[in-house]
Amino acid sequence: MLNYNLAVPEVDDAGVLAALVAEGDDLDVLVTAVDDWSIPTPAPGWTVAHQIAHLAWSDANALSALRTPDAFRAELARAEAEGSEHADKAAAEGAAKPRSVLLDEWRAGRADLAAALRDTPWDHASPWYMSEITPALMIPLRLMETWAHGQDVFDAVGVAHPPTDRLQHVALLGVLGRTLSFAAVGLPEPAGPFRVELTAPDGQTWVWGPEAAAQTLRGSAMDFCLGVTRRRPWSETDITATGKDAQKWLELARVFL
Repeated sequence: MLNYNLAVPEVDDAGVLAALVAEGDDLDVLVTAVDDWSIPTPAPGWTVAHQIAHLAWSDANALSALRTPDAFRAELARAEAEGSEHADKAAAEGAAKPRSVLLDEWRAGRADLAAALRDTPWDHASPWYMSEITPALMIPLRLMETWAHGQDVFDAVGVAHPPTDRLQHVALLGVLGRTLSFAAVGLPEPAGPFRVELTAPDGQTWVWGPEAAAQTLRGSAMDFCLGVTRRRPWSETDITATGKDAQKWLELARVFL
């Protein structure tokens, strides 16, 4: 089950919905300036068009889960039947559309999803893949996915992806995903405390965990997010791990199955 043990606040005090909208808008600016969406991205077999199609499809699924949960359960059944090929198939279908059509669909879908999330109670549970999900978790997950697939597009067109304070939401999922990381390979999560210290884009330090923890990860927030979203191997980041369990976590760390 997808469960980050994320404490659910009563409202969006962290402004994560605004961060999700801003992340999509930034990627929109980039892809609007790219005329050729057939450029390959780091994801094998996926072009820029595939990346945008995947985001549009994922947003549509999230919207369906919120507004028409019974219809979304049919999507869950298709996903189970098709397995790992399901997302690839949907991306290919979307990528085959004319660039202007796909761009308009992605824009409209982002706006509709943001409106639905804004109107849905923060703790309202909707069906989701392998779990149920509330807006409190869905929004940072959508932000993480938009940022990660956006990174693929930035890499594809050779443009640097400027880090922002929105990375804090992605990094939090990475920190909370420790249980998921070990469970994904059939291992129990180590019992001892961990500490994560990340240098934010503005030079501040984001910290999770007790100061006295023997197991620590340290480095830049950007590199941590690149690592947990599997956009860079850890060897190409500045993240360092102290302690045997922290080193194992670094090897396994992820934010999705």
